[in-house]
Amino acid sequence: MTDPRIALALEYAEFGQNDGEHHKAWAIDQIVRALTGCPMVEQTAVDAYGRPYTYQGQGESEEYQRFIAEYKAGEDGPDTYSWEEGIAP
Repeated sequence: MTDPRIALALEYAEFGQNDGEHHKAWAIDQIVRALTGCPMVEQTAVDAYGRPYTYQGQGESEEYQRFIAEYKAGEDGPDTYSWEEGIAP
């Protein structure tokens, strides 16, 4: 049986095939969130007509926050590099 984190990460990996760097960045971020055990949370967004809506998305776990902080740190301090969350396809 596949680990649930890996199974979820593989589902998000399919979205990485969409055209556009911003969609690929989103897929990578979602894969990292899945592998670091981020909880599903209710989120709010606005559609193209300005109407708000809610949906289930991945939040942030402590492991995710640690991973991102370590990734961004470098020779010039804690924000040497940036981490792009991208845009959902």
